Amino acid sequence: MKKLVKECRDFIASGNVIELAVAFILGLAITAVIDSFIKNVANPIIGAIFGKPSLDDVLTFTLRKGQANQTVVSFGAVLTQVIALIVVGLVLFLCIKAYNTIRKPIDDAAEPTEVDLLTEIRDSLRDR
Repeated sequence: MKKLVKECRDFIASGNVIELAVAFILGLAITAVIDSFIKNVANPIIGAIFGKPSLDDVLTFTLRKGQANQTVVSFGAVLTQVIALIVVGLVLFLCIKAYNTIRKPIDDAAEPTEVDLLTEIRDSLRDR
């Protein structure tokens, strides 16, 4: 049992689980911001173009009119989610691109080439 607890602790402390948890929480936060943007900015603008209150109301068809339980097909709501997916994908792409740029090691001193090394060896042999 102690070995299992130690392995679990080592697994969590390895950093991968912590990084995954942070990424998950950031993903939820980004999704909330994007959902708010879609709902409060993009939907009203697109809806105004089509003369409706929001994009959700643009492509709506009622199949059973005048009945108590109407059947409504809303392609606008699906289109809203497609736009949200595209925006989330774009934001995540930009975040990963920025992360990879920051993470890339800075190579201040370039590695010496084979010719440089051979020249250095030749010069040191000459000095002897």
